[in-house]
Amino acid sequence: MDNTTPSAYTEPITGQLIRFFNQFFPLNDKEQEEIIRLFSKRAIRRKGYLLQEGDICRHYFFIVSGCFKMFAVDPAGKEHNLQFSVENDWISDLQSFYEQKPSRLYIEALEPSVVLQIQHDDLLYLFINYHKFDRNFRIITEQKYMDFQNRILQNISSTAEERYVSFVKQYPGLFNRVPNTQIASYLGITPEFLSKIRKKIVADHEL
Repeated sequence: MDNTTPSAYTEPITGQLIRFFNQFFPLNDKEQEEIIRLFSKRAIRRKGYLLQEGDICRHYFFIVSGCFKMFAVDPAGKEHNLQFSVENDWISDLQSFYEQKPSRLYIEALEPSVVLQIQHDDLLYLFINYHKFDRNFRIITEQKYMDFQNRILQNISSTAEERYVSFVKQYPGLFNRVPNTQIASYLGITPEFLSKIRKKIVADHEL
């Protein structure tokens, strides 16, 4: 079921996305006009989906407000969180998006949220005709790759407590917005063990 509501672009949101790009390779007037023309606003309620398993991921999403999780479901029906994304970040199943094949993942809103989305063919158009976008999105993709690489290394070489500390640094403030069960799933531990880790960290700081 599609839980989203498409609507027209608004100027304040346009500015937020342009400011994001300007951190790397600033956009000229024509490039900003293309942003306004090709990106569209999409509002989604809490527990609504941007993507579900079996669907083709047809958009790349920039988060204006709200919080999302990307997760997979194993054959036993257990969820495994792969990524959280909040304001001024991007989320998409890149394999499904670039190959235009059915996804094995879900992207779900944990809060009422607003995104700006661009279609697959429109993004390729930007890459071909405005090389600055190719460079900007290369930075975005490389950062996501490094995040996943660091997470894999942590899973094979770090303790659960070290993984939690790293999570707090990567997602400051997110533990106040996301239920313990979701964070525990991301860390690969039980909610009960997560509570023990938090209590231990608090006790250590009080010594």
